Amino acid sequence: MFRISLCVLAALLLFPGASRAQSSIPPAQQAPAPRPGDPTYETLFYRNGDLNLEAYFFKPQGTGPFPLVVYNHGSRTDEERMEWPVFFIARMLVPAGYAVLVPERRGYGKSEGPTFTEDIGPAERGQRFVDRLIAEAGDVNAAVDFARTKLPIDPKRIAMMGYSFGGIVTTIAAGSSRSLVAAIIQAPGALNWDKSPELRAALTASAKNIRMPIWCGVAENDATTESARVICATAKAQGAQADVKIYPPFQHPTNPNPRAPGHALFSPIGVDVWKADVLAFLASHIGQPPRR
Repeated sequence: MFRISLCVLAALLLFPGASRAQSSIPPAQQAPAPRPGDPTYETLFYRNGDLNLEAYFFKPQGTGPFPLVVYNHGSRTDEERMEWPVFFIARMLVPAGYAVLVPERRGYGKSEGPTFTEDIGPAERGQRFVDRLIAEAGDVNAAVDFARTKLPIDPKRIAMMGYSFGGIVTTIAAGSSRSLVAAIIQAPGALNWDKSPELRAALTASAKNIRMPIWCGVAENDATTESARVICATAKAQGAQADVKIYPPFQHPTNPNPRAPGHALFSPIGVDVWKADVLAFLASHIGQPPRR
């Protein structure tokens, strides 16, 4: 033990930056294992301000440039430091010819910054809650900027997609970005819409600034359908092409949420219900190269 300690001490003296480099990236929980035949991905890091942020990049066979979908995950209570490449989205999109970029926003996976739980906690749903999600929207827009210059993608064919917290982040990001061509917004803030006037105001304000085509989806038996309806209706009133789809009641077959069973629709178990709608929307807006 003493010999090992001396070795560690010597390494720290010879390479004083090593400990700082290691501590700057938080430890991650174990990632879900891919299935046989799943698309492969590359783990990347990019910057937003002072933060070093993690992302996973999937791409089809070939050299590109590929149309890109940036996917925004939902909340991950008790699993925020788990690295989650979101294989179920890659399984759907990569075979259809799309590259997929999955940012781990601040505090998730190996991305720097405090976790959502550390920063906000489970009960706060006021302005601090909204400000955190606005900051996370900045993280995903920074990922778009990174992709436009560093990845083999077509910068004129970028869409964003997100579910639950990811739907909130997608709405805010779409309202402040001119790099996106389209957005898919799934059950955006459905679990918190009725709890937070601040969230309702922020999402409505962002929707007023959306100019790209958007598609909003939610299950009839989610906690509410109003968040999806209001976002799409508000964007449409400002001249954006905006379609909303309310799906029939849905619930997880083994672990239903008694308050909002339909919120599980956009998790991996519900893909078969909405896959065709998502692929049709993407094909209409980023599926073909723009005419020269």
